[in-house]
Amino acid sequence: MSVETVVTQDDLAEMVEQVWVSYLDPEGVSPLVLTGDDKQTTEVHSTVSITGSWHGHLVYACSLKAARKAAAAFLAMEMDEVGQEDTSDVLGELANIVGGNVKAMLPAGCFLSLPTVVLAPDTASYYPAAEQISGLYGVWDGEPISISMWQSIKQGEATA
Repeated sequence: MSVETVVTQDDLAEMVEQVWVSYLDPEGVSPLVLTGDDKQTTEVHSTVSITGSWHGHLVYACSLKAARKAAAAFLAMEMDEVGQEDTSDVLGELANIVGGNVKAMLPAGCFLSLPTVVLAPDTASYYPAAEQISGLYGVWDGEPISISMWQSIKQGEATA
């Protein structure tokens, strides 16, 4: 099955870069370095679903240490002050921000879900009725980060 890519890899990279410099590294001292390593292990997954005229998911995934660092940067706290609820809230918000930007580039009539955050190994999150259409893979201070887009497979095509 062929999947139409509405938001390109370059579009996604630009959105993530804007989020990075606005919320996580405004001083430019700790950028996200893209490596292309799609086999990296992650422990935290934040997802927003998009429904309506386009169906799919945006997934922000990272290590627990990167998640805590993101929460500290986003909330202007020290890492040792960041709790699990802070981490979950910030990771959900990061997926929501990037997902909202993605939604703005999609055809009219799309809706964005509330974020879902899972603090578990990457094997705990999968999307059986969707296929990945783009992804960014990198490291932030040596910790894995990925942002990927998944497009739902139409039911009629899934059974063909």
